[in-house]
Amino acid sequence: MFQGFEPAVVDFMWGIRFNNSREWFEPRKAEYKEIFEAPMKELCRDLYTGFTDKHPDLGMVSRVSRIYRDARRLFGRGPYKDHLWLTISQPAERWACQPVFWFELGPEEYSFGLGYWMAQALTMAKFRARMDRDPKVMEKLARAVNKQDTFRLRGETFKRPREAPSKLLEPWYNLKGGFSLSCARPHDDLLWSPDLPGHILEEWEKLLPLFRYLSTLDGDPDPREN
Repeated sequence: MFQGFEPAVVDFMWGIRFNNSREWFEPRKAEYKEIFEAPMKELCRDLYTGFTDKHPDLGMVSRVSRIYRDARRLFGRGPYKDHLWLTISQPAERWACQPVFWFELGPEEYSFGLGYWMAQALTMAKFRARMDRDPKVMEKLARAVNKQDTFRLRGETFKRPREAPSKLLEPWYNLKGGFSLSCARPHDDLLWSPDLPGHILEEWEKLLPLFRYLSTLDGDPDPREN
């Protein structure tokens, strides 16, 4: 059961950022497993259990990122990440293309929310096509998002705005690719507390109707074939 991260994890993450090498990391690997990897996995288990107990119909799976970067994609960076994240989503061959609930811990802050890491162009086309066909459903979801004050919509938009079905849907309709509803906070007392999973689950619940909407997009017809 998650008992909270230790404040020492912040110094460890900064240590990786400024000493990103095998020579620095290997002598501290046990420390990494104790104060970073283990509590992240515990948090993931608590979030997954709490979420799936309440919503068993969604058939969710969970994963925790690895500290090791893909050796094929270092691009001049060191071999280790200075942050970790977890995701809870429906199973898919390419999970990064599906809407996911996530939590991430980095040196400067922590964040959580709902979104896509890499939404495909076809997925976004289906999103816009669905808004064109039936704008009222997404308008209701957009109003609910606008009423809450935890999450903010983030994502790259088209340089030349497209004409949305309504003013309310313009921020959503003009999203170009991956987007998220994200809450980012500086490290605070909640991060060191066993209350963190319950708080995140409570906040995620606000986004569940939107998740259900987004998770069915791939089943829509390809709008390019019309």
